[in-house]
Amino acid sequence: MAVLIEVLREDWADAAVPLPDYATAGAAGADLRANLREADRLAGLLLKPGARMLVPTGLRVAIPQGFELQIRPRSGLALKHGVGLPNSPGTIDSDYRGPLGVILVNFGSEAYRVRHGARIAQAVVAPVALARFEVVTALAGTARGAGGFGSTGVG
Repeated sequence: MAVLIEVLREDWADAAVPLPDYATAGAAGADLRANLREADRLAGLLLKPGARMLVPTGLRVAIPQGFELQIRPRSGLALKHGVGLPNSPGTIDSDYRGPLGVILVNFGSEAYRVRHGARIAQAVVAPVALARFEVVTALAGTARGAGGFGSTGVG
């Protein structure tokens, strides 16, 4: 089932940068690309080791109610350059209509240059279940109980 995500390009965005798309028929995430402002397009944006930045996509989206857009890192960027997302996955809510940016962080030891049009993250459309929270006097027991971090074994 394909979910329609309406996309609006920012006035300044380069229309030659492709919309989010799936690299293969079995891909779960659609590639998001950097769509840099005109002054940054030639040189790109330099992401120094340990630094983070908000990279523009030049897009705004309308996500149907009952869904979210999860922004996830690209494994190739992580492995080859140490570049990831500090809040992975990031969530774009269905009622957000502002600019779609991707927060990148450089965990690597060398600077990384974000090039105009480069694939910088993946967007996964996911259903959202809303919960109702209610105070109770006790919780049902489980085999794990209150065991916290590492309580189920080593590794």
